[in-house]
Amino acid sequence: MVVDGRGERASVHGAAEAAVILLDTHAMIWLAAGHRRARPLDRFSRLYISPVGLLELQFLLEAGRLALVSGRSIDALADDPRWVLDEPPSGRWFTAACATSWTRDPFDRLLTAHAAVRGWRLATADEILIDRLGPSQTLSL
Repeated sequence: MVVDGRGERASVHGAAEAAVILLDTHAMIWLAAGHRRARPLDRFSRLYISPVGLLELQFLLEAGRLALVSGRSIDALADDPRWVLDEPPSGRWFTAACATSWTRDPFDRLLTAHAAVRGWRLATADEILIDRLGPSQTLSL
């Protein structure tokens, strides 16, 4: 028996498809762009994004390190039907982020705390996160 991020029971059969995945910011970008690195996400039926990922996208846009397809906006990305925007309780979320003292990247801190508070895996290609959190808490892209 597997317990999902909402505390509901799911059968072991189909557990991969039932697993809840939180997308790291680059995973969201890759999925939105149809990049081959996002293909492992195709088998999951429940993908979530964090408000932190949207804020990081805004930072990247403002710094000139990211350009969205013409006519696309951060709001449009938030409303993409391939995922759902999740907003965990801020007290638990930020307390967990404070305890994540092994990184100085505020976005990584908040994203890993978000996944931990929900009990979800973080889809990422960030080797530091993969090494630090391990395969039970990450989906390596």
